[in-house]
Amino acid sequence: MVSPVLYQSRSRSDPFEAAADAGVLRVMSDSRTPVFLTVHARGRRRYGYWQPYDHIADRGGCYVALPTPVCDRLYSQGRITLGDPLVDPGKTTYRVWPANDPVAPVRIPVAPLPAVAAAQTLAA
Repeated sequence: MVSPVLYQSRSRSDPFEAAADAGVLRVMSDSRTPVFLTVHARGRRRYGYWQPYDHIADRGGCYVALPTPVCDRLYSQGRITLGDPLVDPGKTTYRVWPANDPVAPVRIPVAPLPAVAAAQTLAA
């Protein structure tokens, strides 16, 4: 029998989780497919979007549900945000957006040139 200790993953994240996260984020990032979260009165949550009908591929024209555990994980990690709620008697609907993570631009420090070297560079 093989010991499970010898074959533990070296990475802390599961590669299948990373692939699922990337797929869901790709759908949410597409401006043509607005994704919504519907929270029903009894607490059931469903993430999904409307897939328009494609007459060339002869498919679509249906509501597509996204995996709730994956979306919940992305929300708990702060990778997606929810818009303003639209409240109905039996449900509340939120627009789902990918989170904006503004990253400061990386600047490479450059040693300043002495004034003489700068003048020689400009003269050349």
